[in-house]
Amino acid sequence: MWQKKFRVSGFEFRVKDNLLTRNSKPETRNFLKWAALACLLAFAGCRGGGAGGVLSVAPRSLADVPASRLAFRFEPDVPEESLPERLKQDEAEEPLAAIRADFETRRGNTEALLRTVVDPQGQRALALYGTSESDTDFRIDLYNVNGQFIRNVLPADLTGVFPAEVSWSPDGERIAFSGIRNPALQATPTPEPDEPVAPPESDPSVVTPTPTPAPVIPSVQTFRTEQVYVGDRDGYNLRPLTTREGLIYFQLAWSPDGRALAALACREDEWNARRGEGKLPAGRPRLIPLEGQERLLDDRLTEVAPVWSPDGTKVATAFDYEVAVYDAGGASPTAGGFPLAEPLRAASVEYDARFFKKPEPAAGGNAAAVATDADAADAAGGVLISLNPFVRLEWLAPETVHAQTAFVRLYRNEPLPTLKYTRWHVLHLSPQAAILKAGSGFWVLGAG
Repeated sequence: MWQKKFRVSGFEFRVKDNLLTRNSKPETRNFLKWAALACLLAFAGCRGGGAGGVLSVAPRSLADVPASRLAFRFEPDVPEESLPERLKQDEAEEPLAAIRADFETRRGNTEALLRTVVDPQGQRALALYGTSESDTDFRIDLYNVNGQFIRNVLPADLTGVFPAEVSWSPDGERIAFSGIRNPALQATPTPEPDEPVAPPESDPSVVTPTPTPAPVIPSVQTFRTEQVYVGDRDGYNLRPLTTREGLIYFQLAWSPDGRALAALACREDEWNARRGEGKLPAGRPRLIPLEGQERLLDDRLTEVAPVWSPDGTKVATAFDYEVAVYDAGGASPTAGGFPLAEPLRAASVEYDARFFKKPEPAAGGNAAAVATDADAADAAGGVLISLNPFVRLEWLAPETVHAQTAFVRLYRNEPLPTLKYTRWHVLHLSPQAAILKAGSGFWVLGAG
């Protein structure tokens, strides 16, 4: 038997045989009761949390908040001067000069350089180039940034599509692109064997150089519709990440840790139908881990490329006038949406009044009978010029999502769509209150 005394927060305790004994002071007994109650409440709070449960303690960051528990504040029409640099006026991308020079001097007129993609370390670059074999597809070669050719990346039976989406993983260890079976390859008949011809007599005084055989690129599984392919930084270990014949994958986006890709995918008939109508391609958002099972995030079609949160815990996209957010992982991933049609309409009334104001009536005219701003036109059922759906998202800070609206026109003779009436808006994200109240304006999609 032994006894020891110690003090915590001004209260004295005695330990006897490893058990707390009652102190003669009544305040000590009250403290023990409250301490036990606090422990029970803390335990219950931990048990009540979870991906879809109510958070009982303040989260350390939005990474700890399920997508279904996010709240937002909408800030329309952010001034251009306050935008992050990468969202300001985009400059035309130019291929690396050293690689362009190599194509101009060594590669001939049959190979046209389309784009160069530099790795995050600034050491290597992927050279995308078209050939005379196809008008829409491209090949990929690996260079160093000084213009020195390293190797071909694609086997002969695989060709790349969607050159703007070819990318390096954030750590520079992998590449990703959409690929398709090379349509230029056709089976050729085996020629009839000719009569054997005796080789010419060689002159022993002439040394004939032995040609260096080109490295053989192993063939990979190919498909007639566009699939996602990945390879390592040396251009090896190329493999398809998706194998769903009949689906077209596009708008690829690496996760911050380089372990997964987000993408859109649609059926081939859906792709062709929208193309025939002069519309941009639209697909269903998906998560594609490097090792694991592909996950459908939503069954609705969208034109907006998915984006990752900076911490990699969530993915966002948009459907017309609403932004949707999905948990990227967890045992029970959730999803949430932000309906923004009404605040966008209200902001567009003001925007049209400022930038598309109608001319004043002539002197002596009935000014009251003439609509002089977009508010009057909208009240009469008119069209708001600046009210357009979301076309692009950028998630550059944990609590801030930049969302762009624009009118998109796709011309048949133009490779890229034309955007008019572009406007940038901001969604400021935060955790919801511990107890959800009715009429909060937030709806839940449920588990992914």
